[in-house]
Amino acid sequence: MNIIKKYKHAWIIPVFGILYMMGFTYLEQRNNVRFHIIHMKIDDAIPFCEYFIVPYFLWFAFIAATVFYFTFINKNKADYYRLITTLGIGMTLFLVISYVYPNAQDLRPVVFARDNIFVDMVKHLYRIDTPTNILPSIHVYNSVAACTAIFKCEGLKKHRAVKGGTLILTVLIVLATVFLKQHTLLDVITAFALYFICYQVIYKPRTAPQKAKAAEAAAK
Repeated sequence: MNIIKKYKHAWIIPVFGILYMMGFTYLEQRNNVRFHIIHMKIDDAIPFCEYFIVPYFLWFAFIAATVFYFTFINKNKADYYRLITTLGIGMTLFLVISYVYPNAQDLRPVVFARDNIFVDMVKHLYRIDTPTNILPSIHVYNSVAACTAIFKCEGLKKHRAVKGGTLILTVLIVLATVFLKQHTLLDVITAFALYFICYQVIYKPRTAPQKAKAAEAAAK
């Protein structure tokens, strides 16, 4: 019972996760939908590179590990709520945008120039993930949100290796979305734009009383 009480704040994660996956599955499987093709000229100038499949798949572990840390390890609950709120807002708006404005891309290569394990991984990705509902890129949005949360965390302030590795991985994940032809550059730009707006709302400068409460929460 003590464990349940201690981590009662974690209930929102599985609940939102289930609701999100239900919404995403619906969007992926709905029929008779006219998708708007998103394509920028600069997308054609970006070469395909299968090696970016590694950071692309590492995204899943990155987000899971970040959420786990702020949920069960980091003592400052304010950090947890800022991260979860940021992720929740972005992912919810993504579902809304995909429903109102069905979108897709046509960038995926039909023929691959090389044949290796990385190409096989990309082919697997293409089989399990359709080139639809791509705007904005959740890979980009969530990566930037997790990276910001880690850099803002007082508990990780002195862990330069963690912060440095996080920044590198985040940059590689963002690049992976376009080099794997999973997203257009517009998807990346809109993900950054959406995050910027959420950042202003959630991480805006706090008043003195709010800072005092945050310090008190961190001390508990």
